[in-house]
Amino acid sequence: MNLSLALGWTASIPNPVTKQSEQSTDTDLLDACRVVLFNDEEHSFDEVIAQIIKAIRCSRQKAEKHTWEVHTRGRSIVYAGPIFQCLKVSSILEEIALKTEIQTG
Repeated sequence: MNLSLALGWTASIPNPVTKQSEQSTDTDLLDACRVVLFNDEEHSFDEVIAQIIKAIRCSRQKAEKHTWEVHTRGRSIVYAGPIFQCLKVSSILEEIALKTEIQTG
């Protein structure tokens, strides 16, 4: 048998690979939630920035980025994590009647 043919043939055999990231666990499902903040014409930039800081305990700079994204794109994912934390963040944002949505998946 020709050695180059044998090497070429074995090199083309696909190796089965199991990806760890494709397997989901219960904790993955718990972290598959996010809080989306929507734009409105009722709140000032400063009000939204202050409430984002209160809700997710972030820097002013990060809150300003979220606020600008809400203003320009109409929405921003301000938090991602476990559902119970998303409910808490959403509740804090809604204290001043901001519009939010919790998304999964």
